[in-house]
Amino acid sequence: MSSWIEVADGVHARRYAELDQTLGLVVGERRCLVVDTGLDEAHGAEFAAAIRELTDLPWTVVITHAHFDHYLGTAAFGDVPVYAHPGCAVAMREDVRPEWARRYREQGKPEIADRIAVARVVPPTHEVPDRVELDLGGRRVTLLHPGPAHTDHDVAVHVPDAGVVFAGDLVEQGAPPSVGPDAHPARWPGALDVLLALRPTTVVPGHGEPVDPRFVAAQRDELSAGST
Repeated sequence: MSSWIEVADGVHARRYAELDQTLGLVVGERRCLVVDTGLDEAHGAEFAAAIRELTDLPWTVVITHAHFDHYLGTAAFGDVPVYAHPGCAVAMREDVRPEWARRYREQGKPEIADRIAVARVVPPTHEVPDRVELDLGGRRVTLLHPGPAHTDHDVAVHVPDAGVVFAGDLVEQGAPPSVGPDAHPARWPGALDVLLALRPTTVVPGHGEPVDPRFVAAQRDELSAGST
């Protein structure tokens, strides 16, 4: 199951039942920006087809971080610019496909397992070491690295004219933040402060429904308490 949420004019989130995932789209006058691409090429192809129902503008991709469910769908978008933090490219060199394919088989989901196993890894073509501005035509967006948090290479997407931030897995709704072995829990609250300083009206998490700044502040406080 999948569905669109119109977060603001020309700013959309697409929700998926698998992993409760949320992908993003920002539409300008000349280009559109795709925020993450899904967990395999079939997922990416579904997302790409859904985008084409909204716009036929050429697309650019940004990967928020190098966890498999955010980048293994990129090949479905063809030969396009792909932005990510330099650390994302480094992390993507580790082939996590066999491990995640095994996990999905153990969960009784062999079709997803097979798709993950054969998904092509598309490395980033453009770096976001700190922040990069993109002009989509009549709309500027900022890609920014707020510091180590969920990973050491998280990138958020700020759409100033819409008051929207796509946070990737810096924010999760419906479940606690995922603090994995590559997370930096002590520095995560500071990264969320960077996002809150942008004064967004809506924050789109990597998993779950869009939230308001109060939700992000509460999650920051929970992370802060957990890291002390």
